[in-house]
Amino acid sequence: MNVPSPDNNEDNGEDTFLDESDIINEYDIDEEELPDADEEGGSDGEEEFDGTDDSIHIFTGHTGELYVAACSPTEATLVATGGGDDKGFLWKIGQGDWAFELQGHQDSVSSLSFSADGQLVASGSLDGVIKIWDIAKGDLKCTLEGPDGGIEWLRWHPKGHVILAGSEDSSVWMWNADRASYLNVFTGHGGSVTCGDVTPDGKTICSGSDDATMRIWNPRTAEAIHIVRGHPYHTAGLTCLTINSDSTLVLTGSSDGSVHVVNISTGKVVSSLSAHTDSVECAAFEASSRRDSWRAATGGMDKKLIIWDQHSSPRCICDHEEGVACLLWLAGSRYIATGCLDGKIRIWDSLSGDCAKILSGHSDAIQSIAVSSSGEFLVSVSIDGTARAFEIGDFRSS
Repeated sequence: MNVPSPDNNEDNGEDTFLDESDIINEYDIDEEELPDADEEGGSDGEEEFDGTDDSIHIFTGHTGELYVAACSPTEATLVATGGGDDKGFLWKIGQGDWAFELQGHQDSVSSLSFSADGQLVASGSLDGVIKIWDIAKGDLKCTLEGPDGGIEWLRWHPKGHVILAGSEDSSVWMWNADRASYLNVFTGHGGSVTCGDVTPDGKTICSGSDDATMRIWNPRTAEAIHIVRGHPYHTAGLTCLTINSDSTLVLTGSSDGSVHVVNISTGKVVSSLSAHTDSVECAAFEASSRRDSWRAATGGMDKKLIIWDQHSSPRCICDHEEGVACLLWLAGSRYIATGCLDGKIRIWDSLSGDCAKILSGHSDAIQSIAVSSSGEFLVSVSIDGTARAFEIGDFRSS
C-alpha cells in the first residue's frame, strides 16, 4: 500500500490511489448490522432532529444562539433578530440577499421592538445600552444609556416615539427617541425587572420583577400608583406580563407556577389561575379581551399551554413534548402558536384545544416567535443559531 513515511507528513501535491493489488482481505457485511447515521449521534445535541424542515426562509447571518425576534407592524416581510453574537439584524422574508446589521453592542442582543408606526426599531443588549435605528435611512438614530444592568425588555409607547426599558439593575427607564432625551426612571423594585409594558391607552406602565412584585406606575411622575405583592399574589419572581385591550387588566406569570389577574385601576388581584405545576414562561391576552369578557393563554416548563377565560378555570390544557418558551395569539383568529424547547412550533385551536399543525425545522430550543403584520408568516429564533420563517396564512381568520 502507498503509505507515507513518518517523516514525510507534508502534502506533496500528488494524488494517492488504491488498486486491486492493495487489497489484503475481503469480508461480507450484513447491512442490518451497520449502525444508522442517527445512532452515531449528532453534534451539539442535535441528535433528535429528524431533518424535517417546513420553513420557507432561513436566516443564517448570526454566529451564535438567537434570543429574540420581532416583525415590523407596517412592512410584512421585515424582521429583526438578535442573539448571543452581540448582533442584531434586519432582514426580509423571501429576500435572502438583503440584510442590515444592527452594529455596536458589546454583549448579547436580548430585546428588539419596532415602534407602532414602523419607522424605528430599538435594540437592547445585556451591555445595558439601547440603540434606536431609523429603518428608512438605514442608520443609527441614537444611543440611549442609563441602566447599570442588562436590558430585559423593550416596549414603545403606543402613540409616539417614547421607548421604555426594563433592566437587571431593578429599574425601568423611559426616553424620547426623537430627541434622544431621558424622560424618567422608575425605581423601587428589589430585583431584576423581568417584564413590563405600557397600557394600550398609553396612560399607565406595569412592570414585574424577580422580587415577586408588580408595580403600576404613572409615566409622567414616575410614581408607583400600586404595588402588588404578598398573599394572594406570587411567591417568587415574575416571568411574564400581558395587558388586555381596554387597559383594565394585567395578567402575570411567575416561576412559582402561579398566574394572577390584577385590576389596573385598583391594584387588586381579581383572579388567581391555578393549573401550572412549573414555571410559567409566557402569557398573552386574546386581542379582543376586555374587563368583563376575556381569554388568555399561558405556557410553562410543565409542558403545557393553558387557555383561560374570565371564569378562572382552564378552558383547554394543551400538552407538549417539552417546555413552552413563548406563545402568541394569531391576530384575527382563534389560533395560538407556541414555541417549544423541542424545537417545534405548534399551532393550537383555542376553542377545541386541538393541535392544528406542527412546524418543524429547528434543531434546538425555540426562544422567541413573532408574526408578520399581514399574518401570513411566523418567524422563530432558536438556540440552534438560525431564524426561520413559516407560512401560516391558513390560520389568519377564525
